[in-house]
Amino acid sequence: MIEIEFLGPLGNKVLQSNAKDFYNLKEELQQIPEIRIWLKDCAIALNNEIITSLDTPLKSGDRVLLLPPVCGG
Repeated sequence: MIEIEFLGPLGNKVLQSNAKDFYNLKEELQQIPEIRIWLKDCAIALNNEIITSLDTPLKSGDRVLLLPPVCGG
């Protein structure tokens, strides 16, 4: 089981999933309306490393963070 954390305006939620890769995880997360609208804009970190490919495999114990864009001043 992997753990998915949503930061910032996504509400600091934590979900668990059995997805085997990011393609499956994306399909799963698109079923949640309040998260779906953010997916295209979020950076993704796997075990504290930003990833750039949805081909990256997932394994039990992995931690995924969805990082929405932020602005500051």
